[in-house]
Amino acid sequence: MANHDSAKKRIRQTERRKAVNRNRLGRVRTYIKKVEQAIAAGDSDSAKEALKVAQPIIMRGAQKGVIHRNTASRKISRLATQVKAL
Repeated sequence: MANHDSAKKRIRQTERRKAVNRNRLGRVRTYIKKVEQAIAAGDSDSAKEALKVAQPIIMRGAQKGVIHRNTASRKISRLATQVKAL
């Protein structure tokens, strides 16, 4: 356990950031899942709409450091390719 006040403060800050990051990552995963479900259902219109909504959320996750920017770009690219193939 931390003994210094500054170390105790860092622990508190880390806990808050962890909660925020966990929430952001969950949101990214949820919107990716929505696009994948629309693709699996074969519904082209809803898949396009879901991708349009998911894309800024995925990139915001990369901007905030929850996922790597290359990972975000790769996910968007693969989803877009699947939607286009419908």
